[in-house]
Amino acid sequence: MASYFPTHDHQTATSPSPLSAEFLATVSHGPGVYLMLARKQVLYVGKARDLRKRLAQYAHFSGSPHAKTAVLLSQVQRVETILTTTEKEALILEASLIKQHRPRYNVILRDDKNYPLIKVTVRDPWPRVVVTRKRLRDGNRYFGPYASTTAMRTTLQLLNTQFPLRRCATVRQRPRPCLNHQMGRCLAPCAGKVEPAEYQRMVRDVLLILEGKVDEVIAELTAKMEAAATLLNFEQAARLRDQIRGLTRTTEHQAVVADHHLDQDVFGLHREEAAVGIALLFVRGGMLTGAQSFFLADPLGDDQSVLAQTILQYYSGLRQPPRELLLPLALDDQELIGERLAELREGPVTLLTPQRGKRMRLMEMATTNAVQVLAERQRKADSWDSLALALQTKLRLSRRPETIECVDISNLQGKQAIGSLVSFIRGDKATDRFRHYRIRSQDTPDDYAMMGEVLERRIGKGLEEDNLPDLLLVDGGKGQLQVAAEVLARFDCLQRIDLVAIAKEKQEEGEKLFRPGRKNPILLPGHSPVLLYLMRIRDEAHRFGITRHRKLRSKEQLLSLLDTIEGIGPKRKQMLLHTLGSVKRIGEADLDQLAAVPGIGPELAAKIHRHLHGDPDAPR
Repeated sequence: MASYFPTHDHQTATSPSPLSAEFLATVSHGPGVYLMLARKQVLYVGKARDLRKRLAQYAHFSGSPHAKTAVLLSQVQRVETILTTTEKEALILEASLIKQHRPRYNVILRDDKNYPLIKVTVRDPWPRVVVTRKRLRDGNRYFGPYASTTAMRTTLQLLNTQFPLRRCATVRQRPRPCLNHQMGRCLAPCAGKVEPAEYQRMVRDVLLILEGKVDEVIAELTAKMEAAATLLNFEQAARLRDQIRGLTRTTEHQAVVADHHLDQDVFGLHREEAAVGIALLFVRGGMLTGAQSFFLADPLGDDQSVLAQTILQYYSGLRQPPRELLLPLALDDQELIGERLAELREGPVTLLTPQRGKRMRLMEMATTNAVQVLAERQRKADSWDSLALALQTKLRLSRRPETIECVDISNLQGKQAIGSLVSFIRGDKATDRFRHYRIRSQDTPDDYAMMGEVLERRIGKGLEEDNLPDLLLVDGGKGQLQVAAEVLARFDCLQRIDLVAIAKEKQEEGEKLFRPGRKNPILLPGHSPVLLYLMRIRDEAHRFGITRHRKLRSKEQLLSLLDTIEGIGPKRKQMLLHTLGSVKRIGEADLDQLAAVPGIGPELAAKIHRHLHGDPDAPR
């Protein structure tokens, strides 16, 4: 556990420069982390072996005034330092503060989600194969990550078809197996239809396949098939033949990139002027299982610094590194970073910079993908420039619509009313700016009033945070356009935000676009890129709102269904929610989980399960 010393905080009020000689004289020569701030906003977080020496380098910076470092320093109003006892603690603290504050001048990985893993619950008496996004130290086996969900589904389909392990969450003895067994999708250990030794042999084959050792499984199955045929057991031989064919077809589509069975992550990096493209290839068991890429528009620091920040941002306790990392260049703090990755993995991690051989060929493949990241980014930029110009021209907008937001209303006779807002920046979805608004003022079907409420809340918040869109798109005709115009006028934003309404008219007339101050609609051909793009945004807002609306409706329906069950009152309903966590989990819970809720018990659990699922096997 790191121990930190008091923070130094240098305000511009005490000196014309936040990195003055007086301030530097108070900074320690020890290791630590420094934060550069403008008011309350953190602009940059860095670490140093010698804090005073590192900050003095910034104080004496003499590069071009247009350089990224010079631009950063021109905005810094305050510098804070945090002393640590070791360089390694500084490394860990730096990564933590970057994730917390997301400073604009640090490397920020926009795609920081955890990709799915395949988990085999080998600690269970009857293991099963499940999908998860968390790798835990629980003794089970994990495989992945799978950047391509299609590849993962293909693997799962193969395993479920050829090796029908159980799928239910718990194994409870039952007199007859479920439908999965009758369809050949489960060996039914719950009904005693399979011996433990045979089941474990199938688990072993599943593990070998996930480890990339498919040839071993095929060789073993072939021997069994030939033995069965010799004994005239043609039914078993045919079943084994089908397994072999399924495995062969799947492995034909897998890219084998190495003859070893190591797990590797391969980083490629390519820079063009200020922009950097980074590609990451996942090699598992010698096979390429997926890839991921990152575009960094103008990162601060050289290539070694950018790559080091990327690695430290990417891996965490939930997204652990593999046994080996292949890097395009050596890192300045490679030993420290290796130690940190080994802690996350709880095992050794090797960082290599290959110069020749098969590892070098993997490195070249990753670099080629990094080059493609920048090429694709440039292609998208050119495409957006053309579309933005067309939008501005065709719709007669007052400004280039770099940020477009769309508002849609979803409700059922005024109930479960939801306002949805989606945002697109330079042609791409900005999902971190998507919002749902639960309608507060209306419980009757009045789309105009609901639209007005959502827009008032959005524009008011946007003025506070200074993040208003360039173009606001509303789903509807002249009525919705008038409501939106009135809201913008109240906030004095009619000159700051362009406004467009999109309405689907009669089938033969297609879509119509309305603009304030224009009597007739703008009619564009059905194949117009401008129209197609606006329809895409409108449809995304509709999808986003409908999804939330359905969840609310399902929740209320389930709660209403619980109210109809004899013996379930407000207290027990509240206990179900408190114990299982959500309405969705109540609906998904099995008999054992329901019975474990305080105050429920087996008899009432069976009644709840029967009402929710119509389970014919549940005792009445």
